[in-house]
Amino acid sequence: MKLGFFTMPMHPRGKDWRQTLAEDREAFILADKLGFSEGYCGEHATDLEENITSSALFLATLADATRNIRLGTGTTNMPNSHPVATAGNLAMLDHLLGGRFIFGISPGALPSDAEAFGNSEMDRAAMFLEAINHVLALWTTEPPYRLKGRFWNITTEKNYIAETGMGTVPKPLQRPHPPIVVTAVSPHSKGLAEAAARGWDPISANFLMPVWVKTHWAKYVEGCARIDRKPDPANWRIAKTLCVAADDATARRYVTDPNGPYHHYYRSLMGKLKRRGAPLTLFKSDPNQPDSEVTLDSVVEHLVIYGSPQKVADDLLAFRETVGDFGTLLYGGMDWQDRALGRNSLVLMAEKVMPIINHAIGA
Repeated sequence: MKLGFFTMPMHPRGKDWRQTLAEDREAFILADKLGFSEGYCGEHATDLEENITSSALFLATLADATRNIRLGTGTTNMPNSHPVATAGNLAMLDHLLGGRFIFGISPGALPSDAEAFGNSEMDRAAMFLEAINHVLALWTTEPPYRLKGRFWNITTEKNYIAETGMGTVPKPLQRPHPPIVVTAVSPHSKGLAEAAARGWDPISANFLMPVWVKTHWAKYVEGCARIDRKPDPANWRIAKTLCVAADDATARRYVTDPNGPYHHYYRSLMGKLKRRGAPLTLFKSDPNQPDSEVTLDSVVEHLVIYGSPQKVADDLLAFRETVGDFGTLLYGGMDWQDRALGRNSLVLMAEKVMPIINHAIGA
């Protein structure tokens, strides 16, 4: 099993933006030094807690600060940018990273972003599909372009100059395109099956109960079957919220602190779902459980794996028995309220927990 990193990120309002950006960068740089195989960051244009506004711009700041870790958008919210801008910017990013870029894509889930970009009343799923199709076409065809769509028409026919390259969208270093991943954030994700049928790989989100994470493998297999693609557990990434400390008591104090980063993370997620009137199914093992019975304490207790290296390894092995085999465990990044604990958790995860897990599964 490989170890990766995924951060949305989530920081308390009022914390200096310069500090959160520096800490988020430091986490990626540390992960690279510790041998993490890949790392992703999310993006939102209109959220003061999840305050990386462009995952691509953030990852570009890591180009010369990291050496081996593959870096991915987690995710690029496709309806919120013109496909030409997306294609050109991410092609450049892939070159800056020396071919280490992973293209994480989604329709985007933050209502205020959709409202601000003027597409909240539009068919965002259709926009997402058209946008990724346009980007892939720009990367795999030659100019002048003649791309027609419901939301975007793209051409450079009038101004294309072959001799100078004017009218040409640059291509990424990885051909025909960087690896594409999609994040599954709901039980029985239909989008995951569609993604697998296009050769893309899944990431299961860290805020789903294990019983729902397990459903993602079946949808991945379903999609692979449509193109005679052999489903490989090595291609399945699962994000988990983790806290590793020197002893169980230290980890428990940090994770269960009502004013700590773990409670803040899930409090914010639950609050946004409730504000939208969305059901709290993600946080239930039984869909028939009333929303009123879903408490913050119970969510944190069921979704965060924490403790000493041995306890975390044991709990992750039990989690693997529940959901099935998968290839990469993505450590869910949290705010570094306690910088020393935050950093040490990453260190212990890489140097203590993963050797125990891989020894146990015979890797």
